[in-house]
Amino acid sequence: MTTRLDRAGLSVAPALAKFVEGQALPGTGVTAEHFWTGLATLYARFAPENAALLAERDAIQARIDARYRAGEDGADPGFLREIGYLVAEPAPFTIDPQNVDPEVATIAAPQLVVPALNARFLLNAANARWGSLYDALYGTDAIPGTAAASGYDAGRGAQVIEWARTFLDEAIPLAAGSWRDWRGEAPDLAPPARVAGRTENGGWLIAHHGLHVELVIDRDHPIGRDDPAALADVVLEAAATTIVDLEDSVAAVDAEDKVAGFANWLGLMRGDLTARFAKGGRTVTRALEEDRRYRSGEGQAMTLPGRSLLFLRTVGHLMTTPAIRLPDGAEAPEGILDTAIGCLIALHDRNGARANSRAGSIYLVKPKMHGPAECAFTDRLFDAVEDLLGLPRHTVKVGLMDEERRTSANLSACIHALRHRIVFINTGFLDRTGDEIHTAMHAGPMIPKAAMKGAGWIAAYEDRNVAIGLASGFGGRAQIGKGMWAMPDRMADMLAQKIAHPETGATTAWVPSPTAATLHATHYHRVDVHTRQAARGGRPPAALAALLTPPVAPAADWTPDVIGRELDNNAQGILGYVVRWVDQGVGCSKVPDIHDVGLMEDRATLRISSQHMANWRLHGIAPDAAIHAAFRRMAARVDAQNAGDPAYRPLIDADGGESLAYRAALALVMEGVTQPSGYTEPLLHRFRQQAKAADGVAPPAATATPPVSQPEPQPA
Repeated sequence: MTTRLDRAGLSVAPALAKFVEGQALPGTGVTAEHFWTGLATLYARFAPENAALLAERDAIQARIDARYRAGEDGADPGFLREIGYLVAEPAPFTIDPQNVDPEVATIAAPQLVVPALNARFLLNAANARWGSLYDALYGTDAIPGTAAASGYDAGRGAQVIEWARTFLDEAIPLAAGSWRDWRGEAPDLAPPARVAGRTENGGWLIAHHGLHVELVIDRDHPIGRDDPAALADVVLEAAATTIVDLEDSVAAVDAEDKVAGFANWLGLMRGDLTARFAKGGRTVTRALEEDRRYRSGEGQAMTLPGRSLLFLRTVGHLMTTPAIRLPDGAEAPEGILDTAIGCLIALHDRNGARANSRAGSIYLVKPKMHGPAECAFTDRLFDAVEDLLGLPRHTVKVGLMDEERRTSANLSACIHALRHRIVFINTGFLDRTGDEIHTAMHAGPMIPKAAMKGAGWIAAYEDRNVAIGLASGFGGRAQIGKGMWAMPDRMADMLAQKIAHPETGATTAWVPSPTAATLHATHYHRVDVHTRQAARGGRPPAALAALLTPPVAPAADWTPDVIGRELDNNAQGILGYVVRWVDQGVGCSKVPDIHDVGLMEDRATLRISSQHMANWRLHGIAPDAAIHAAFRRMAARVDAQNAGDPAYRPLIDADGGESLAYRAALALVMEGVTQPSGYTEPLLHRFRQQAKAADGVAPPAATATPPVSQPEPQPA
């Protein structure tokens, strides 16, 4: 065991102490003594309350489980009010966060989510504020066909140019005529578009729906020289915001992992993060883009941000971390550590050139909160961190993930608890469905996973998120977001379907890549989100009763083939994600599904699949033998899908032995009923720690706070 360091009574892992004192603190004006003493005070004040809130989750869930087991309705609103699951609606109110950057308050645009542990991905996402529409179309299936394997394919290029001209005609039309006839002169645009400036090379900058489009004019360019207007590219302002993720998309189970994520966040806040990698036979160094420079119509110099505005998504209330142990020897709540150090690091942005927030705010996203009491706890925690760091009240803004059922059912009260600092709400189908299944686990067998998106509660959930956000004053003050497009290779489908998100009045939606952000940006030119918000303002949200109706199958009469396909699909998805998490520490990647379609997977996808299988097991739809058989079948498939990865370890070895990753995947199902809120983190962390120990790295175990009324689960 590595000798730990005493800091104000906290037992701190040396790697974390070295990072805080040697990198995070210098330049902030905060001394090491002040920080550690303040952090110890935070834990003394908030760790007991954190534990009490988790105990309340378990007590409420136990009451719901018991009611369903007794054959009664566990979703009855009267019962839910009696047990404290539902609270009274607040009186009408309007959120009032101050000093909110326009990227968050007013701009409607795509949003990226990127794992904090990967510097290259972080830089790609931060630099995705601007993207080439020509490149995004040329290299994807957004338009039919594919480019020739080598060199420039002129036929493909013609397709790209045609699509782009059609897009401009439809979304940003000229006052008269077509963009196909444009010859490069000052464009006469139909309102509300306007010419906002010119580039140094004679291109045109267009402002439209709060976003910008740059028409690149270059007669020496291989594309521009053959174009009547010398138009070499159409560059779109795309990912206006990005979430840097310490949660679902990372595998961070010890102090070393946490420090790697914190160090990358520090590089972003200081503006000096770089990544070196091999590409095309040479070494490439990537850094953050500079701001973009233009000349206004009056000839005045003007700049636009060159980078996405960054949020930091912390860990939720559940997990603890071995990076710090409290005076009683217990592991410290991880979300408190993320908040304190994340905000400390953000001082480098506030005290420096403000490369991130020009308004001087710090943006955190808080996931997996259950109801308004947990939101109020977060608000008080943020108050205390501001006091620790000498920040004005409500400098630290919060994004509320509307992904747990008790939050959805009490969304107005949750927003009210955070009303002075909230700048973001969103919906997330996967985590939200995982919690839906777990909350109603004992109600009966759930409908097949593919049918979930057509369930009535999902429609109510999506509608209520927007309606309640608008009723709370989010329009022009904060983001209303929608969930991820998970298929990065299916851009044609994304273009056809994801326009539905801005059409609802949502100001942002998640996309899986910078390329997808550029293509999704076209939707925000086709749809005026603020007009949509105004049109639906005042409409009541979908009924609470619809939201509370669990997706239980009317009769469990599926054929063996239907059951087998469902089990195989879930087992393959679980194994394909878990094997990289446990063996390689990869928390988010493009994982081939059972049909070899690459899906962007993180823990949210794992949660829904494991909870669904656990539900069918509980209700006898899928007996243990069938589950084991599905996992063995799909292990062979996943091993074959990863055969080209030199770092891959087979799930089943030559002698039929099961790997740690296989056992972890199976445990998520076999112990799914007892996992707190159906979360996957406790088991994943345990098995990842075992894998690191087997590889010669032996940090102390990371655990979740155990459920109050349930036994501590053991590996299968």
